[in-house]
Amino acid sequence: MKTEQLERILYSPYKERILTSEEAAKFIKNNYIVGVSGFTKAGDSKSVLPAFAARAKEEDIKITLLSGASLGYNTDADLAENGALIKRMPFQADPTLRNSINTHQTLYVDQHLSETAEMLHNGHLPKIDLAIVEATYVDANGYIVPTTSVGNSASFTESADEIIVEVNMSIPLSFKGIHDIYIPKPYPKREILHITEPDGRIGTEYMKIDPKKVVAVVFTNKPDSPARISPPDENTSAISHHLLKFFDKEVEDGRLTKSLLPLQAGIGKIANAVLSGFKDSKFKELTMYSEVLQDSTFELMDAGKMIFASASSITVSEECHGHFISNFENYKDKLVLRPQNISNSAEVIRRLGVIAINTAIEFDIYGNVNSTNILGTKMMNGIGGSGDFARNSYLSIFVCPSAPKNNTISHVVPMVPHVDHSEHDVDILVTEQGLADLRGLSPIERAEVILDNCVHPEYKQQLRNYFEEAKALGGHTPHILEKAFSWHINFRDNKTMKLS
Repeated sequence: MKTEQLERILYSPYKERILTSEEAAKFIKNNYIVGVSGFTKAGDSKSVLPAFAARAKEEDIKITLLSGASLGYNTDADLAENGALIKRMPFQADPTLRNSINTHQTLYVDQHLSETAEMLHNGHLPKIDLAIVEATYVDANGYIVPTTSVGNSASFTESADEIIVEVNMSIPLSFKGIHDIYIPKPYPKREILHITEPDGRIGTEYMKIDPKKVVAVVFTNKPDSPARISPPDENTSAISHHLLKFFDKEVEDGRLTKSLLPLQAGIGKIANAVLSGFKDSKFKELTMYSEVLQDSTFELMDAGKMIFASASSITVSEECHGHFISNFENYKDKLVLRPQNISNSAEVIRRLGVIAINTAIEFDIYGNVNSTNILGTKMMNGIGGSGDFARNSYLSIFVCPSAPKNNTISHVVPMVPHVDHSEHDVDILVTEQGLADLRGLSPIERAEVILDNCVHPEYKQQLRNYFEEAKALGGHTPHILEKAFSWHINFRDNKTMKLS
């Protein structure tokens, strides 16, 4: 074993369990429940799980796979393409796997990201047979120091009968210190989570495991799959402008200060671009209590705008990853990574007064939001953590463009065909057209504000016609059942939501 590898394995018995990824993948048996580290491409299995996918191409072998969130590179795609998955949960973002889900080849459980660990602890999910966890290194007790995510790893290793550790040589040894690993006690005597600031800590810097469970240690030297980050465009810049103007007014009215409250932003180019807008704003000493740290987080830290960020993973572009690693010492005391049932805990989100900014696929005239299913039936990625934050935040904000794809689709519709976040959990809606503040409004009032501020001009009259006709029929939340989904049906049949 090389000297640099010796530095990564400080627990001597593990040195006898070092295997190749192909050898380690043989521990995965047919019909196993496998829990793997990884959260939005960060800290995932880059060796053993891909080796199992290759094995499944030659063998008739399938597993149920649990993770923190989506996996990087082509791992999910290879597993789906090779018929290796019985069931997948709680989140994915891969086109090949998505197709497998929508054609019923792979079963999919779309969960709030805070729920998976809880369901494991409560026995609502089957016990994990095998956990595969990425590590920066293993300490003298055999415990794991994680890499760029924590996700559900601590819960997986606690539940699993066997554990495979992937030691990633590309991660600096100095990563120890940025993690806060904590597993809540069972109900009904669960203790309070004593996090009263984003930088509060309640756990350990390592993941405590039973060394007897470790059946293999595999070395890798591969960075996380880079996130695809698009620069702000005209629409996302406009959305960011509307939000910053709204926050300025909240400060002026005395509801917020220039430091706002801890921010949460969902994964993806729109949320990342919106957050980047804070760089040139008047706001200062910002903090985050989120689930993912993206490029914008480090842009704001570099600009002196953000002083601390808490999450469950770091998911950044290739350029940002290089900058982060080479300047790690500048960031180390400004961030912490937690298990996702802590980063997404309702208790903590509500206590801190988090401002949640998440992305919608579409929303309707009363503020119901669809985040997951295209035309109400075809899964896109999953609800992720947006529901955890929407229901419990100080402010629940959803953003999306009003009409992409050459304006053949309106993202503001009469009725969403799938509801992930009901009108009761949505405070603010923003498109590039404007911002609708729905706080304290009745359904009729909400519809008026959304129509006035969020709808693309090419759809405004069409939506106004629907609303006025529905309102004439009466009802607390007026709808025309025969026409509620007419826009979606027209798009299905004619590739446009514009009605003749």
